[in-house]
Amino acid sequence: METIPSRTKVTKTLFFIMLVALFTSIGGEIKMIPFENMPFRFGLGTVIFFFALLIRPLPIVWTGIITSIFVIMERSIIDMLLYDASFTAQLLEHLPAGVFYLTYALCFKLIHLDELKKQPLLLGLCGTAFEVLSNTAEHITTDFLLANEQEAFSSFLLFIVVGLLRSYFVVGVYSMITLSEQKKQLQQLIAIHSELYVEALYIQKSMNQVEQLTANSYQLYKKLMPLDSTLSKEALTIAQEIHEVKKDHERIYAGLAKITDTEYKTHFYLSDILSFIVEANENYAKHLKKTISFTLICPDDFITKEHIALLAILNNLMANAVEAISKQGFITLSVSIQEDITTFIIEDNGVGIEPALLPIIFDVGYTSKFNEQGLASTGIGLSHTKTIIENLQGTIAVASETTTCFVINIPTVNLRKEL
Repeated sequence: METIPSRTKVTKTLFFIMLVALFTSIGGEIKMIPFENMPFRFGLGTVIFFFALLIRPLPIVWTGIITSIFVIMERSIIDMLLYDASFTAQLLEHLPAGVFYLTYALCFKLIHLDELKKQPLLLGLCGTAFEVLSNTAEHITTDFLLANEQEAFSSFLLFIVVGLLRSYFVVGVYSMITLSEQKKQLQQLIAIHSELYVEALYIQKSMNQVEQLTANSYQLYKKLMPLDSTLSKEALTIAQEIHEVKKDHERIYAGLAKITDTEYKTHFYLSDILSFIVEANENYAKHLKKTISFTLICPDDFITKEHIALLAILNNLMANAVEAISKQGFITLSVSIQEDITTFIIEDNGVGIEPALLPIIFDVGYTSKFNEQGLASTGIGLSHTKTIIENLQGTIAVASETTTCFVINIPTVNLRKEL
């Protein structure tokens, strides 16, 4: 049974190698031939082969060998069919192309490719050098087998120019794809982090309440003890059980605090955080099948040390704005940065908030959200948002007329990271 996963892995790897070889040989047919009456060519095959090595870990030598065989056979069969030449002669003519791919693969075998992926400039230079070596090997093999001679210096310069273009093209495309994926992963990570931050804050508040409840239960036990031993024992049992809940809360909080206190190596600009929030809520609006126009206004910028807190605050308010819009509308997130105060304004043209409810929307338990069964949500979102803002020594206010406007003022010094 243990060999089944291993066989499956080998089969998948072999299948992918065959695909790389097939597409490389086909890509080689999209070509430029620099020397007349010679099979030597510059094609897209090298681009495909290099890109394949970057996107998936493969046994490089075997990939090179199989690709070499595919290229030789494919080109020989095509020429034999088109020009009615002998198959043996065509094999000999295209053997140098096989030498190119084998040399190219062996060159990559000599380096730590995964490490070089982190250094695109150096990776491009290595790709160029390997192309030059491989093209030179193919050129020498061609001269030897077909008794043709070409001017070496001009050929070498051509190898360098083509190698630079092809290698940096591949590295550029790969880097763009990688950066895009890293951005998505980073957005997901900090979104999760902000949610954990809110949960940690809630547990911290709950711990304080449980602590007080434990003390009250114990005091009740002491008061009941001379009056009713049975009731006093029940009160003591309740106090002990609450104490166990408190310890569980402390363990959970310690784990969350360890995660949320972790600092990212990358510094976050305020504009980056705001862009993440807008993009996340654009996706949320699409998920809810709503047509919402988002506008971000942030004329100034600074590096923030409170990216998790800002994500928790603004994500919650923006998500509420998305939910308040029935089908289509607009949401504007604008920021004004002063030396002493940074102001965030979230404005939407959703259903609005009734004037009578404005004084209580930040109270714990207030909610306007109900699920399909008619059950209310927890009603802690806005109260948590207000708590986080107050922890940053800030304030939040709301007005709702033709549009709904949340205005947050936080001391800039509590947000800006000093370098």
